[in-house]
Amino acid sequence: MMRSHIIRMLNPRSLKYQLLSRSIIIMTVLLVLIGVFQYAFMDDFLYRNEAVSIETRIESIPKSAWEDLSDHHIIPDRDTLFKLETPGATIAFINVHGSFTDLFVDTDDDKADSSHENDLDQGPSPRLSQQTYQNAVNNSSDMTYTLTNDNLGNTVLVVLHRVGEQSHALGVVQVTVPIAPLQHILIKQLTVFAFLVMCALCAGVFTFLPILRRTLIPLSRVVETVGRVNAGNLDERFMTTHAQLEIALLASSFNAMLERLKKSFEAERIAKERMRQFVADASHELRTPLTTINGFLEVLLRGAAANPAKLDKALRSMYGESQRVNKLVQDLLFLAKIDREPTFVFEDSRLDLLLTDMKPQLLLLAGERAVEFVVSEAMVVNCDPDRIKQVVLNLFQNAVQHTDANTGEINVSLVKDFAGARIQVKDNGTGIPSEHQSQLFERFYRVDSARSRKNGGVGLGLSITKSIVDNHGGTISFESQVGKGTIFNVWLPVK
Repeated sequence: MMRSHIIRMLNPRSLKYQLLSRSIIIMTVLLVLIGVFQYAFMDDFLYRNEAVSIETRIESIPKSAWEDLSDHHIIPDRDTLFKLETPGATIAFINVHGSFTDLFVDTDDDKADSSHENDLDQGPSPRLSQQTYQNAVNNSSDMTYTLTNDNLGNTVLVVLHRVGEQSHALGVVQVTVPIAPLQHILIKQLTVFAFLVMCALCAGVFTFLPILRRTLIPLSRVVETVGRVNAGNLDERFMTTHAQLEIALLASSFNAMLERLKKSFEAERIAKERMRQFVADASHELRTPLTTINGFLEVLLRGAAANPAKLDKALRSMYGESQRVNKLVQDLLFLAKIDREPTFVFEDSRLDLLLTDMKPQLLLLAGERAVEFVVSEAMVVNCDPDRIKQVVLNLFQNAVQHTDANTGEINVSLVKDFAGARIQVKDNGTGIPSEHQSQLFERFYRVDSARSRKNGGVGLGLSITKSIVDNHGGTISFESQVGKGTIFNVWLPVK
């Protein structure tokens, strides 16, 4: 339990606290790096500044004191070297021949002033290599200071400074000071820096948290909107204005998704409604001929079968109704098949020859109606010839059913229309009222149901025609005026 609680604290699930914790971690790492660089810089700065200060004080000592020490081994008195006196500091002189002379300076004991000449073993001043001293005499080293350990193992700062001219060097003065005071200053600076870092982090937490909470308000609104959408309100939309770019993009994506979902649900609702209507209409259309057949059978069973005239009439009527049922079932099967997996046999066909071949059949269907064929030129279309014949036949039958048997006029034409061929079927029939035109291609839709039943139509012909044309990559349209007739145009792409 405790472990999981610690894990949640170290890795919070809230985006707000994740951003806060990670920001604090990044700030802490950056401040630690700044502290490390500051420590290295301050460390070098303090030591270098101390070395420059010591060199300045060495240069302030009269040159004659170093000449007496170099030539006559006369150690300068304390009054001469007082400028170099520092608590815990030691002074040594190395002449050009490498002879090492300790000059003791200890401010903690006013009487402590002793000297040893050429004493290489007992002097408190740390000894560096002869090459280092020689480089300092020749001024061939860029070394300002170096750190080493004294005889007691303490780290000390050693400064070497040449006295005398380049052409007549007297030797090198070595001043050694403890670094404890400098480290004390450095630690004090780091302590102040650490305190300021902690104050900055605390101030950052208390300042950043309300700012972060305010920044995430648009995201919280997105969550609230998602909750309302999840409750079933698909009309809810996300705000895309006055929000950060990322939130606006997320909101736009959600809005687009909701639009698609709404359209999908609406399409599903319409499809279900059409399916319900489809089943109802199909059941109704099947019930009518079945009821008729059942009625004639009852009449025949009651004795009408013995009457040849009544028997012939009943059989003919039942045969007509069975044909009607058979056609309806075939149309339903075709629509189901074309909806599920359209199967067409495409081949290059000449539409002019196709219409010419259909002319006798169409004239037979027209009866006494006047029929005109206009085929302008040869046009090759990649199509299923049988299905295109079905399209023409459906449109022609539709024209026959809606025109007068004696005064009806039907015109069938084939013309080139841009990059396609246009088959036109025109009649002078009753026309289609404007309120019915938008639903003309829907299944089982009839403008005049009584007339449709009289002529045997069930409202599937135009729906089948449109499905065939759509699967050929074409379009079907119509123009109609009540009392003047209707024009159907079928456009197919020409090869």
